Amino acid sequence: MNAPRLTSALQGRFSPLRFDPDHRLSGPDVEALLEAARWAPSAGNAQPWSFHLRRRGEEGHDRLVAHLAGSSRRWAPDASALVVNLARREVDDGLLYSEFADYDLGQAVAHMTVQAHAMSLACRQFRAFDLEGLHNRLGVLPGWHILTMTAIGVPLRGDTAPPARERRSIVDLRTAGVSSP
Repeated sequence: MNAPRLTSALQGRFSPLRFDPDHRLSGPDVEALLEAARWAPSAGNAQPWSFHLRRRGEEGHDRLVAHLAGSSRRWAPDASALVVNLARREVDDGLLYSEFADYDLGQAVAHMTVQAHAMSLACRQFRAFDLEGLHNRLGVLPGWHILTMTAIGVPLRGDTAPPARERRSIVDLRTAGVSSP
């Protein structure tokens, strides 16, 4: 069976294991990445997401690095930027804002990731950080929740995609948690 033909925007995209510590992300690069996220679809066009982005060497970057777990501290500080990804789940007094907020944030991060790839950049999404400490340090407003972080930069020369894992069908009802009729 032939492999499906992917758009060039997705071909070759991978999450690097290491980033080039000499690469600098420009202001226009940051604007393009955030604009791509803004164009993501969301329930009711609510756009219940926000990003706290700090470039390496910029004020506030060290505060993000301080909350990384040991596993991510080995590679994430070398990325050109670290992005804290937040979803707005509730409005005042805990009223539900969007039951789709986490999904919508994922769409926005995916758009940013595809845009990064189109710009010859790479993204690695992760959750290896002190969630409560970072939440407190950033003074996250009520109703907002940190879900993940994204490291953005240029893969270190020689860093290639890890070996492909065995692909399983994403429509096989037996493995999708859905019982057959």
